Amino acid sequence: MKQDVITLNQKQLVRLEMINQTNSGFITVGEAAQALGLSHRQVQRLKKEVKEYGAAALIHKNSLKPPCNALTQQLKDKILEIRKKDIFKDCNFTHFRDLLDEHYDIRISYSTLHKLLTDEGIISPGKKRKYKPHRRRKRLPRAGLLLQLDGTSFDWFKGSKAMYCLHGAIDDATGQVTALYMCKNECLYGYFHMFQMTINNYGIPISVYADRHTIFRSPNRDKAEIDPSINVADTQFGMAMRDLCVQIIPARSPQAKGRIERLWGTLQSRLPVEFALRDITTMTEANAFLETYIYEFNSQFAVEPKVKQSVFRKPDPAIDLDYVFSIRKQRIIDAGGIFSYRNKTFKVEEGAYAGRLAAKTKITVLLNPDLGELGIKAMYKGLLFDVTRFVPEKRKNPKPKPKTSKNVHHSKKDHPWLRDNTAAEKLWYTTSDREILNILEDAFLK
Repeated sequence: MKQDVITLNQKQLVRLEMINQTNSGFITVGEAAQALGLSHRQVQRLKKEVKEYGAAALIHKNSLKPPCNALTQQLKDKILEIRKKDIFKDCNFTHFRDLLDEHYDIRISYSTLHKLLTDEGIISPGKKRKYKPHRRRKRLPRAGLLLQLDGTSFDWFKGSKAMYCLHGAIDDATGQVTALYMCKNECLYGYFHMFQMTINNYGIPISVYADRHTIFRSPNRDKAEIDPSINVADTQFGMAMRDLCVQIIPARSPQAKGRIERLWGTLQSRLPVEFALRDITTMTEANAFLETYIYEFNSQFAVEPKVKQSVFRKPDPAIDLDYVFSIRKQRIIDAGGIFSYRNKTFKVEEGAYAGRLAAKTKITVLLNPDLGELGIKAMYKGLLFDVTRFVPEKRKNPKPKPKTSKNVHHSKKDHPWLRDNTAAEKLWYTTSDREILNILEDAFLK
């Protein structure tokens, strides 16, 4: 019968030597207890067991037994088989552990999973950068004091190389993602829609922290700091923030808004896997999923603020957010209430309160896909007017006049330049003058 071999470590060897000296009478129980850091009772117990079982008494009784919570070989094989699926190829270990619990009802600690996968030669695909010490900026104490805004383009759908931009906002105090919205590229509509979702979910923040993209900040603002004569107008996003009393703070580097930059790294690792598990392949499906995913994400990654009282503000019921988050353009109408935009003509309908607008009235045109069927409204002195498409009648084109040039001299039919050489020789030109006539023909007729 094969016997198990027990190997003592250095600590156990020292303890065995001290107990043997105690059993031999070279040292007392008190001296052994003090040297080993054990109680007198523990030394007495070890003396008795070493006499009876020898060195095996110093080995824990469960050393040769498999732990009760150890993974079975069948479960290990199942986890490795799941990991080999193409969906989980770019999934980091932490996310993979969460997906095992959510979709396969397998609960496993991170350390156990890490050891299992690394023993099989599987390396986490997470980015590993060289450690660079830097000073961390402290979080603000209350939720709603500052939101970090940004957009990131990425190939979110597995099997497709198409790039889509994800617009998002994260609270600086709690790390909560307030909204996510996907568009084809980084655009004003994406930020408008994302911010409107933030207000519906949490409220209006005090300030926002964004980069120096022209969506947030006019490029002339830096020039105006040098030359005060340069006029700087608010951007469309800036006008919306001004109406909501939200301050825009420009960041000078990506590291300054590192919280949302780190968010993109996490989402670029997780969302493609989440989309693939749910067969999400379009922007519409992705946006519908993101509306509820942010709450699951926040429950895992958000933190408690220092001060529990939030400063998010509820919007004024009198303010229609569809009008606030609209592109605003100035136009002048004619006597019929007609104005043009992008080579198209529109008519301002008569309002119920203001009546008909006079000619040469300057109006503000609001453009938003959510503003009714046409997506266009007109505003004058705070009053809104409906807008309809106006197609002018086509005019009949008059018959084109024959093109004539004032500088062209009409020669007579019997002009010598229009005759052949034999006819020209019959004129008063002599044979020696023929060369001059050819030069004139080349200059004016050819």
